[in-house]
Amino acid sequence: MIGAIYNRNQVNFSVWAPLKETMVLHIVSPKEAKYNMKPTSEGYFCYKLKDATGIIRYFYQPDDNEKDYPDPASRFQPEGVHGPSQVIDHARFPWEDANWRGIASHQLLLYELHVGTFSDEGTFEGVLSRLDDLKTLGITALQLMPICQFPGLRNWGYDGVYPFSVQNSYGGPMGLKKLINKCHEKGLAVFIDVVYNHLGPEGNYLGEYGPYFTDKYMTPWGQAINLDGEWSDGVRNYLLANIAEWFVHYHVDGLRVDAIHAMFDNGSVPFWEVACAYVKELERELGRRLYMIAESDYNHPRIIQQGSGGLGFDGQWLDDFHHALYTLVFPEGKKFYQDFGKIEQLSKAYKEGFVHTGEYVEARKKRFGASSAGIPGSKFVVFNQNHDQIGNKGQGERLSTSLDFERLKITAGAVILSPYIPMLFMGEEYGEKNPFSYFINHGDPQLIRAVKDGRRKEFGTFMDKEDVSAPEDPDVFERSKLNWDKRTIGKHAMILDWYKKLIKLRFSDPVFSNFNKKDIQVNVIDRLLVLQRVNEGGRDNTLCLFNFSEDETMYKIPIGFPYWKELLFHDHSPVYYQGTSVAITPWAVWILKTLEAQEEVY
Repeated sequence: MIGAIYNRNQVNFSVWAPLKETMVLHIVSPKEAKYNMKPTSEGYFCYKLKDATGIIRYFYQPDDNEKDYPDPASRFQPEGVHGPSQVIDHARFPWEDANWRGIASHQLLLYELHVGTFSDEGTFEGVLSRLDDLKTLGITALQLMPICQFPGLRNWGYDGVYPFSVQNSYGGPMGLKKLINKCHEKGLAVFIDVVYNHLGPEGNYLGEYGPYFTDKYMTPWGQAINLDGEWSDGVRNYLLANIAEWFVHYHVDGLRVDAIHAMFDNGSVPFWEVACAYVKELERELGRRLYMIAESDYNHPRIIQQGSGGLGFDGQWLDDFHHALYTLVFPEGKKFYQDFGKIEQLSKAYKEGFVHTGEYVEARKKRFGASSAGIPGSKFVVFNQNHDQIGNKGQGERLSTSLDFERLKITAGAVILSPYIPMLFMGEEYGEKNPFSYFINHGDPQLIRAVKDGRRKEFGTFMDKEDVSAPEDPDVFERSKLNWDKRTIGKHAMILDWYKKLIKLRFSDPVFSNFNKKDIQVNVIDRLLVLQRVNEGGRDNTLCLFNFSEDETMYKIPIGFPYWKELLFHDHSPVYYQGTSVAITPWAVWILKTLEAQEEVY
């Protein structure tokens, strides 16, 4: 293990610094002391502190230069990214989830949230206070945006610089454990977003210790993480230890791994193949379901395939689904996604997954992608909003500010009733109007300007306007907080009720738990998308009709079953159809199900 490991009144300190001659452990609390650490043959320096009492805070001093640096594997930074690291005794927390075994993929409905803007408090306690609301909605898993220590008090989390340390202003390690413990008590899983492709610019001291980075490759954030060069074994071990930290000591159920396409690895065995296999071993040891979900820009099924060159991730975000859906309900969105906008692309996303599977893509100026046909739907996470799709637009506009009520309803239905794992972004379930803007809390004006310029360069097609409010402005952060009071008012309450109905339908009908692509048929009639699904036994048959049109569309109900029963969503008595032509109103969602006999009640 690396970092400071507390065990029975002693602390084992270990830090990887293979190119350093010496290393000093500098204890600053509860009383100051310095100790020369012992080098090992694998590039680590170690020291065992006996009779450890009180709150222990410390720095390291590489090569006797008398300059203090926090621990690269710090478990807590109570004074921020430049302050001392603090020893954490993981065994002190009274876990009560010994019987928790996790959630199966067909039960997952993710809810992505940013801890700092989810509640007025902006803490883990603030999230905890809303768990009953999320449970009532039908959410089964929280997905926390990155919660590792970042500079200042306001940040998306992707500027984190201590992968092992939980953000102090959110509630630190104990606050996160309390939240996860309570989630498991209520039957909710917890995923966290982890960032291994880069570290933030402020408080990033990894380079002072060893070759964590390489200039062999470059990312949008600078040097790449060293996964395949000299000394890369130590970097890989560092990342594997961090993965274990979340599953073992924090009891998380899954990791969403940010932008794996920005991690370059030409090693004999790719790091992610090693990491995913390692998590499977942990899953067996811990006796509960663990997930590894990738964000990948490759459009290649090897990310989610097991063996034969596959990396072995349990799933990945399906951006193509979002782009295809978004450009249908919001045609102006083609300026962001110029290769999308055809209903046939959404049809392909439902049936296969990836939309771009080898054809020429104008935005990339090349042929791109490989087919994912036949890959089970449980391998993909779909959404109509997430932090990127909202926050990386110039003003952080949500769909609720661009779409009318009916279009919001059809996008919700398209995601929640899909043959994939659905994910909501905080507030979308009631049509939150507040933006989710990008915000930072750096102290250096030059760094602030560099961050803004870098984002505009990376997301140029998204940021078609200047940010009206600067990301360092505290008001930008405050305006991004959810307005929970709106949930029960007017159309917000109507949207919330719609989401509840959709989620109830998804989890009450076994057809929507079937991820087998062989049991899916998709047809397009003008702008009407007809999604036909059956359960694994082939007995139940469900039609999901989505009219992505400004006009009424006629559709003839198929013949061949005794009855079709209307499931969604009218107040009148159930209506039974067979061989009947019906008019589907603009932007409508209509769900029908076959029954054996008319007297059956759904």
